Amino acid sequence: MADNKSKGRTVILVADDDADVRLALEMSLSYEGFEVWTAKDGEEAWMRLQKGIEEAKPAALVLSDLKMPRLDGMGLLEKISSLESPPPVIVISGHGDVEVAVAAMQKGAANFLEKPLEDNRLRATIRATLRQGELTQENRQLRHKLVQNWELVGQSQAIERLRQQLKQVALSDAAVLITGENGVGKEVVARNLHAQSPRAAAPFIAVNCAAIPAELIESQLFGHEKGSFTGANDRHIGHFEAAEGGTLFLDEIGDMPAEAQSKVLRALESHEVVRLGSSTGRTVNIRVLAATNADLAAEVEAGSFRMDLFYRLNVVPLRIPALRERKEDIPLLAAHFLAKSAERTGLPSLVLSPDAQTLLLAQGYPGNVRQLRNLMEGAAIFSDGTTIEPADIEQILANGPGLATPGQGTSTSGQDLFEAPTFEEFKIQAETLFIRLRLERNEGNIKRTAEELGMQRSHLYKKLDRYGLR
Repeated sequence: MADNKSKGRTVILVADDDADVRLALEMSLSYEGFEVWTAKDGEEAWMRLQKGIEEAKPAALVLSDLKMPRLDGMGLLEKISSLESPPPVIVISGHGDVEVAVAAMQKGAANFLEKPLEDNRLRATIRATLRQGELTQENRQLRHKLVQNWELVGQSQAIERLRQQLKQVALSDAAVLITGENGVGKEVVARNLHAQSPRAAAPFIAVNCAAIPAELIESQLFGHEKGSFTGANDRHIGHFEAAEGGTLFLDEIGDMPAEAQSKVLRALESHEVVRLGSSTGRTVNIRVLAATNADLAAEVEAGSFRMDLFYRLNVVPLRIPALRERKEDIPLLAAHFLAKSAERTGLPSLVLSPDAQTLLLAQGYPGNVRQLRNLMEGAAIFSDGTTIEPADIEQILANGPGLATPGQGTSTSGQDLFEAPTFEEFKIQAETLFIRLRLERNEGNIKRTAEELGMQRSHLYKKLDRYGLR
């Protein structure tokens, strides 16, 4: 988006139904070095603003009278507020309109000036408002960049619905509980939510509750004073305080010890934390997002998670769909990960061949988006051209448990593949599943299957006999 200085002088739009006021302001502001547009009412001002946007030369500031025919100042302010990057508005009020001017500021006006306009105050107000507008624009651009860094890739109905939910939730300060399987991208969603929020310029602190030893979690979350326990050689600022003004993301919240749960609940309700070894509370202004792959409602029923904390965190529930629920997004995600891999390595970006794309779409992804990302990074390493072929992907699938096919993520006995009692049993079940799926894809053709797997037919026959697949 073009800025309002990109094609010359800073533009100010003056909207007033009094021709003398328009002329006086035009002369005064032009003398100060501004480019001045004028409009006799709100409708004309709105049309001029839109034309400026179309010409990539938007107004930097609007000076608008409150009482005008057709569309008054309040109506113009409402229209301006609907713009993606609205310019700041200074409303001009008569002596009896001060209350209306205050109401306009409550609706988004940056400032107001009372008639008759005094030159020094006019210049000072314009300078201050323009500076504030620049800061607002910089903040908006930062938020846009952050959102791009943590974009949700995909065009499925499920992901579009999630995008809309995030847009609605971002402006609130309500607690959000993000749920979904491992690898669906819960932290990406949390960071996207933060990036769209008014807190985007403040810290985003991510805490993996499962990775912190139980005896250290309170110190990590709330901080401690020097000497508060053995080994506390210095004062430590906890994650709650470190997130001041921003967002605290509590990942794997279901693994938080019971004692820490009660203190987190107290902090959320009082907006205050107490460092270990201190009796003084410290107010914190943060938004809390939490995530889990566990069924917290079941954990509450089992008594392993506090009911009151569950309800405090679950103000806005967001469920992230598994990758198998939005398979139409797989080609887009794969291309995205290949492009990111190319950025990191400085090499040209690879593309998927049609057959490789078909192979990817045939998988079930128990590891979800994270599994697809790792698969693409590995395939990019194996590829010796500009295109990812099925063989590049199969080299990875053939050397691990791979990706279960939808509806077939179980062993031949109907058992969950990933519930095998021993690692040896898991390998047997995984190999059986892999060979069975490849045979089915080749319509039982042993020769073609053996060639694809890179093994002798005699070796394949032995495996078929061993696993009862003949």
